[in-house]
Amino acid sequence: MITLATRLENLQANLAIAENPTVHACIGIHPCDVHLAPDDACGQLAAFVDDPRVCAIGETGLDYYHPAPEGWDEEAFRDRQQRFLRQHFELAAAAKLNVVIHTRDREGFASFEDALAIYRDYHRSVRAVFHCFLGPWENAESIISLGGLLSFGGVATFKAAHQVRETAKQCPAGRFMIETDAPYLAPEPFRGQCNEPSFVRKTAERLAELRGETLESLALHTGKTADDFFRLRLNFD
Repeated sequence: MITLATRLENLQANLAIAENPTVHACIGIHPCDVHLAPDDACGQLAAFVDDPRVCAIGETGLDYYHPAPEGWDEEAFRDRQQRFLRQHFELAAAAKLNVVIHTRDREGFASFEDALAIYRDYHRSVRAVFHCFLGPWENAESIISLGGLLSFGGVATFKAAHQVRETAKQCPAGRFMIETDAPYLAPEPFRGQCNEPSFVRKTAERLAELRGETLESLALHTGKTADDFFRLRLNFD
Protein backbone atom coordinates (compact mmCIF):
# COMPACT_ATOMS: atom_id res chain seq x y z
CA MET A 1 0.00 0.00 0.00
CA ILE A 2 1.00 3.62 -0.51
CA THR A 3 0.39 6.38 2.03
CA LEU A 4 0.85 10.01 1.03
CA ALA A 5 2.03 12.93 3.10
CA THR A 6 0.35 16.22 2.18
CA ARG A 7 2.04 18.63 4.62
CA LEU A 8 5.26 18.85 6.56
CA GLU A 9 3.12 18.43 9.66
CA ASN A 10 1.95 14.92 8.70
CA LEU A 11 5.22 13.74 7.16
CA GLN A 12 6.39 11.87 10.25
CA ALA A 13 2.99 10.26 10.77
CA ASN A 14 3.08 8.86 7.23
CA LEU A 15 6.64 7.63 7.62
CA ALA A 16 5.57 5.91 10.81
CA ILE A 17 2.78 4.11 8.94
CA ALA A 18 5.41 3.00 6.41
CA GLU A 19 7.33 1.22 9.16
CA ASN A 20 5.10 -1.66 8.10
CA PRO A 21 7.11 -3.35 5.32
CA THR A 22 3.99 -3.67 3.14
CA VAL A 23 3.46 0.11 3.16
CA HIS A 24 5.49 2.80 1.39
CA ALA A 25 5.20 6.57 1.63
CA CYS A 26 5.10 9.42 -0.85
CA ILE A 27 6.19 12.79 0.52
CA GLY A 28 4.96 16.15 -0.71
CA ILE A 29 2.85 19.25 -0.20
CA HIS A 30 -0.72 19.05 -1.48
CA PRO A 31 -1.68 22.00 -3.70
CA CYS A 32 -4.49 22.97 -1.33
CA ASP A 33 -1.92 23.34 1.45
CA VAL A 34 0.81 25.38 -0.25
CA HIS A 35 -0.25 28.53 1.57
CA LEU A 36 0.45 26.79 4.89
CA ALA A 37 3.90 25.59 3.86
CA PRO A 38 7.12 27.59 4.20
CA ASP A 39 8.93 28.65 1.05
CA ASP A 40 11.62 26.04 1.69
CA ALA A 41 9.18 23.14 2.18
CA CYS A 42 10.64 21.10 -0.68
CA GLY A 43 14.09 21.72 0.74
CA GLN A 44 12.90 20.22 4.00
CA LEU A 45 11.42 17.23 2.14
CA ALA A 46 14.81 16.67 0.49
CA ALA A 47 16.19 15.41 3.80
CA PHE A 48 13.93 12.34 3.50
CA VAL A 49 14.28 11.26 -0.14
CA ASP A 50 16.89 8.60 0.71
CA ASP A 51 14.70 7.05 3.40
CA PRO A 52 13.89 3.47 2.23
CA ARG A 53 10.27 4.02 3.23
CA VAL A 54 9.91 6.79 0.62
CA CYS A 55 8.84 5.58 -2.84
CA ALA A 56 7.82 8.79 -4.69
CA ILE A 57 7.30 12.54 -4.42
CA GLY A 58 3.77 13.81 -3.87
CA GLU A 59 0.95 14.31 -3.59
CA THR A 60 1.59 17.56 -5.42
CA GLY A 61 -0.21 19.27 -8.30
CA LEU A 62 -2.71 21.99 -9.04
CA ASP A 63 -6.19 22.44 -7.56
CA TYR A 64 -8.39 25.08 -9.16
CA TYR A 65 -11.58 23.57 -7.70
CA HIS A 66 -11.29 24.96 -4.20
CA PRO A 67 -11.32 28.75 -3.82
CA ALA A 68 -8.20 30.59 -2.73
CA PRO A 69 -7.87 30.71 1.08
CA GLU A 70 -8.58 33.85 3.04
CA GLY A 71 -6.00 36.53 2.37
CA TRP A 72 -5.07 35.16 -1.09
CA ASP A 73 -6.40 36.01 -4.52
CA GLU A 74 -6.83 33.27 -7.12
CA GLU A 75 -3.92 34.36 -9.30
CA ALA A 76 -1.42 34.46 -6.43
CA PHE A 77 -2.60 31.14 -5.02
CA ARG A 78 -2.38 29.39 -8.37
CA ASP A 79 1.04 30.86 -8.98
CA ARG A 80 2.25 29.44 -5.65
CA GLN A 81 0.81 26.03 -6.51
CA GLN A 82 2.63 26.08 -9.84
CA ARG A 83 5.92 27.10 -8.24
CA PHE A 84 5.61 24.30 -5.69
CA LEU A 85 4.80 21.80 -8.45
CA ARG A 86 8.00 22.75 -10.26
CA GLN A 87 9.95 22.42 -7.03
CA HIS A 88 8.52 18.92 -6.51
CA PHE A 89 9.62 17.93 -10.00
CA GLU A 90 13.10 19.29 -9.37
CA LEU A 91 13.28 17.38 -6.09
CA ALA A 92 12.10 14.19 -7.80
CA ALA A 93 14.63 14.56 -10.62
CA ALA A 94 17.49 15.04 -8.16
CA ALA A 95 16.36 12.06 -6.07
CA LYS A 96 15.57 9.84 -9.09
CA LEU A 97 12.00 9.36 -7.86
CA ASN A 98 8.67 9.73 -9.64
CA VAL A 99 5.82 12.15 -8.92
CA VAL A 100 2.15 11.77 -7.96
CA ILE A 101 0.04 14.61 -9.39
CA HIS A 102 -3.38 15.89 -8.34
CA THR A 103 -5.44 18.12 -10.64
CA ARG A 104 -8.98 19.30 -10.09
CA ASP A 105 -11.20 21.93 -11.72
CA ARG A 106 -14.68 23.21 -11.05
CA GLU A 107 -15.22 23.08 -14.82
CA GLY A 108 -12.99 22.54 -17.80
CA PHE A 109 -9.39 21.31 -17.59
CA ALA A 110 -7.29 24.37 -16.76
CA SER A 111 -5.46 22.74 -13.84
CA PHE A 112 -4.73 19.66 -15.94
CA GLU A 113 -3.42 21.72 -18.84
CA ASP A 114 -1.20 23.83 -16.58
CA ALA A 115 0.15 20.75 -14.78
CA LEU A 116 0.78 18.99 -18.08
CA ALA A 117 2.72 22.00 -19.36
CA ILE A 118 4.95 21.87 -16.28
CA TYR A 119 5.36 18.10 -16.61
CA ARG A 120 6.46 18.60 -20.20
CA ASP A 121 9.53 20.49 -18.90
CA TYR A 122 10.59 17.53 -16.74
CA HIS A 123 9.30 14.41 -18.49
CA ARG A 124 12.72 13.30 -19.72
CA SER A 125 13.96 12.83 -16.15
CA VAL A 126 10.80 12.12 -14.13
CA ARG A 127 7.67 10.04 -14.65
CA ALA A 128 4.39 11.35 -13.31
CA VAL A 129 1.11 9.64 -12.54
CA PHE A 130 -2.02 11.79 -12.77
CA HIS A 131 -3.94 10.16 -9.97
CA CYS A 132 -7.71 9.77 -9.71
CA PHE A 133 -7.89 10.53 -13.43
CA LEU A 134 -11.28 11.82 -14.60
CA GLY A 135 -10.57 13.27 -18.04
CA PRO A 136 -11.27 12.27 -21.65
CA TRP A 137 -9.04 10.06 -23.76
CA GLU A 138 -7.47 13.11 -25.42
CA ASN A 139 -6.07 14.23 -22.06
CA ALA A 140 -4.90 10.71 -21.29
CA GLU A 141 -3.05 10.54 -24.61
CA SER A 142 -1.21 13.74 -23.74
CA ILE A 143 0.06 12.19 -20.51
CA ILE A 144 1.03 8.92 -22.14
CA SER A 145 2.90 10.72 -24.92
CA LEU A 146 5.21 12.18 -22.26
CA GLY A 147 5.82 8.78 -20.67
CA GLY A 148 3.37 9.38 -17.84
CA LEU A 149 0.71 7.20 -16.27
CA LEU A 150 -2.93 7.43 -15.26
CA SER A 151 -4.55 6.02 -12.15
CA PHE A 152 -8.24 5.16 -11.88
CA GLY A 153 -10.20 5.07 -8.66
CA GLY A 154 -13.71 4.30 -7.50
CA VAL A 155 -15.27 6.93 -9.78
CA ALA A 156 -14.83 4.43 -12.65
CA THR A 157 -17.61 2.35 -11.07
CA PHE A 158 -20.10 5.22 -10.85
CA LYS A 159 -23.03 4.95 -13.27
CA ALA A 160 -22.66 8.49 -14.63
CA ALA A 161 -18.87 8.31 -15.14
CA HIS A 162 -19.04 7.44 -18.85
CA GLN A 163 -16.00 9.53 -19.81
CA VAL A 164 -13.74 7.86 -17.24
CA ARG A 165 -14.80 4.40 -18.34
CA GLU A 166 -14.20 5.19 -22.02
CA THR A 167 -10.70 6.39 -21.16
CA ALA A 168 -10.02 3.28 -19.07
CA LYS A 169 -11.19 1.03 -21.92
CA GLN A 170 -8.74 2.64 -24.35
CA CYS A 171 -5.75 2.95 -22.04
CA PRO A 172 -2.98 0.48 -22.95
CA ALA A 173 -1.89 -2.06 -20.37
CA GLY A 174 1.19 -0.80 -18.59
CA ARG A 175 0.11 2.82 -18.74
CA PHE A 176 -2.34 2.90 -15.84
CA MET A 177 -2.77 1.83 -12.23
CA ILE A 178 -5.77 1.34 -9.93
CA GLU A 179 -6.13 3.16 -6.61
CA THR A 180 -8.53 3.77 -3.76
CA ASP A 181 -7.84 7.45 -2.99
CA ALA A 182 -8.99 6.36 0.47
CA PRO A 183 -10.75 7.59 2.49
CA TYR A 184 -12.59 9.23 -0.43
CA LEU A 185 -14.55 8.07 -3.50
CA ALA A 186 -15.46 4.55 -2.43
CA PRO A 187 -16.54 2.43 -5.43
CA GLU A 188 -19.95 0.90 -5.92
CA PRO A 189 -21.51 -0.76 -3.97
CA PHE A 190 -19.80 1.15 -1.15
CA ARG A 191 -20.31 4.64 -2.57
CA GLY A 192 -20.80 7.19 0.21
CA GLN A 193 -18.93 5.11 2.77
CA CYS A 194 -15.43 5.67 4.05
CA ASN A 195 -13.15 4.16 1.41
CA GLU A 196 -10.47 1.63 2.33
CA PRO A 197 -7.77 -0.31 0.44
CA SER A 198 -9.74 -3.57 0.31
CA PHE A 199 -12.37 -1.85 -1.85
CA VAL A 200 -9.90 -1.52 -4.74
CA ARG A 201 -11.00 -4.99 -5.83
CA LYS A 202 -14.43 -3.62 -6.81
CA THR A 203 -12.80 -1.01 -9.06
CA ALA A 204 -10.55 -3.66 -10.57
CA GLU A 205 -13.48 -5.98 -11.27
CA ARG A 206 -15.39 -3.20 -13.04
CA LEU A 207 -12.40 -2.15 -15.14
CA ALA A 208 -11.62 -5.75 -16.11
CA GLU A 209 -15.22 -6.17 -17.25
CA LEU A 210 -15.10 -2.94 -19.27
CA ARG A 211 -11.83 -3.89 -20.91
CA GLY A 212 -12.85 -7.46 -21.69
CA GLU A 213 -10.04 -9.05 -19.71
CA THR A 214 -9.89 -11.26 -16.67
CA LEU A 215 -9.42 -9.82 -13.21
CA GLU A 216 -6.21 -11.84 -12.93
CA SER A 217 -4.82 -10.29 -16.12
CA LEU A 218 -5.72 -6.77 -15.02
CA ALA A 219 -4.22 -7.32 -11.57
CA LEU A 220 -1.02 -8.64 -13.10
CA HIS A 221 -0.29 -5.69 -15.38
CA THR A 222 -1.53 -2.94 -13.05
CA GLY A 223 0.45 -4.49 -10.20
CA LYS A 224 3.60 -4.57 -12.31
CA THR A 225 3.03 -0.96 -13.36
CA ALA A 226 2.73 0.09 -9.70
CA ASP A 227 5.82 -1.93 -8.75
CA ASP A 228 7.83 -0.25 -11.49
CA PHE A 229 6.57 3.28 -10.85
CA PHE A 230 7.00 3.19 -7.08
CA ARG A 231 10.01 0.84 -7.30
CA LEU A 232 8.51 -1.36 -4.66
CA ARG A 233 10.73 -4.33 -5.47
CA LEU A 234 13.80 -2.21 -4.82
CA ASN A 235 12.42 -1.19 -1.46
CA PHE A 236 11.75 -4.84 -0.53
CA ASP A 237 15.30 -5.96 -1.44
